[in-house]
Amino acid sequence: MNTAKSLRLAFSFFALVTLQACATYYQQHLDFNYEFEHGDLQQALNALKGSEAESKSRFLFFANKGLLLSVLGDYEESNAFLEKAFLFGEDYRINYFNEGVSYFTNPNFTVYRGEDHEHLMVLYFKAINYLKMNQPQDALVECRRLNIRLNQLTDKYSSPHKLQRDAFIHALMGIIYQSTKDYNNAFIAYRNALDVYENEYAKMFHMTVPEQLQKDLVNTAYWTGFMDEFENYKTKFGMQDYTPVQPDAELVFFWHNGLAPVKTEWGINFVIAPGPGNTMLFTNESMGMVFSFPVEEENDRRGLAALQIYRVVFPRYVERPLYFQTANLETNGTEYPLQLAEDVSKVAFQSLRQRMLQEFAKGLLRAALKKVTEQSLRKKDEGLGALLGVVNAATEKADTRNWQTLPHSIFYSRIPLVADEKNEVKLKLLPGEGSGTDYSFTYQPQKGRTLFHTFSSLESLAPSYSF
Repeated sequence: MNTAKSLRLAFSFFALVTLQACATYYQQHLDFNYEFEHGDLQQALNALKGSEAESKSRFLFFANKGLLLSVLGDYEESNAFLEKAFLFGEDYRINYFNEGVSYFTNPNFTVYRGEDHEHLMVLYFKAINYLKMNQPQDALVECRRLNIRLNQLTDKYSSPHKLQRDAFIHALMGIIYQSTKDYNNAFIAYRNALDVYENEYAKMFHMTVPEQLQKDLVNTAYWTGFMDEFENYKTKFGMQDYTPVQPDAELVFFWHNGLAPVKTEWGINFVIAPGPGNTMLFTNESMGMVFSFPVEEENDRRGLAALQIYRVVFPRYVERPLYFQTANLETNGTEYPLQLAEDVSKVAFQSLRQRMLQEFAKGLLRAALKKVTEQSLRKKDEGLGALLGVVNAATEKADTRNWQTLPHSIFYSRIPLVADEKNEVKLKLLPGEGSGTDYSFTYQPQKGRTLFHTFSSLESLAPSYSF
């Protein structure tokens, strides 16, 4: 078989395989997503393909299975899979062959290690699982790992707008310390959370300080004996008449509301023109972006310049808007609003935004390499060059993998319980319009215990952009 015929067959096969993979990651897993979004979690668990445990997307297999097992109440098994996800994201060594292939195809040929915020959420769910198993010290270990991981991530980016601290994780550490009666460390953690909410979270996410955090900070200041701080924070929060009371027992309720954003792709047109020396400039004036790439061969530079405009695709998030807007807990005739502690959706957008310049550079380098290779092949065989152009177009695809079973937002509240008695608690979920949905729970805690409960609402509104 001659070389030209072999190349044509190879290109045809490659194009066929690539075209089959044109769907987004969400679309490739419609069966799983359908079962999960409709609340049939056991069926969703069954829909997870075991073969993906060895695939380039195995981080997502481990993370999805860990999350599902957590919601289903199998906390130990959940933590085993979540730990696999975290260690894989930490320890994976780059396969430089696959990285190289991705520059001539697309990023889906590389292993998915997880987005920055996804690594943090893995440890959050591990901490929650330990709390459900009444192992607060193990939960604190996961929170400390969270802080270490966050510190590592902040060193990756030079942007002044990078996410450096997580307010909710500090608040969670305070909640755990308080549950063990370590009020001094709880106070420190709450104070750290307050600082992040008032600064980074206010600027990046337009979030306010949860009222529950204000109360917890005032309470732990009082119980630790920090009377100056107690009075200062009461004044700061407008709580002059507030008096801390220690109940027999408590419930900390976490509401996982909605679904995290889904990755899709979007394209940007770049004008291609000669630059200084042996470079070509990819420019998009409306977005203020200019990227320069060296192209040594004059004929290759002419070929690229002849294109004038080239379209490159990049990943983007599409928000799945919340269906339920607010919620509250009711017990013994008193209502306790659930308050926003972490907007996971906004954190996801910020996480991708932090590395978009890197994505732009990789995408444009990929486009330049593809076109230079195509132009070089056209010199030898016009037909093969044209065929490679078709394959290049077919393989131009963004990496749309992400952890799509995460919640959109996390809300929480703390309510007092009567020890050694059955406590009836009603959860009321309220949409933007229409009547709400009620759920009832019964708790019978021991004296001095703090119980932890999570509830997941998987409902969401239709996104403004299809995926």
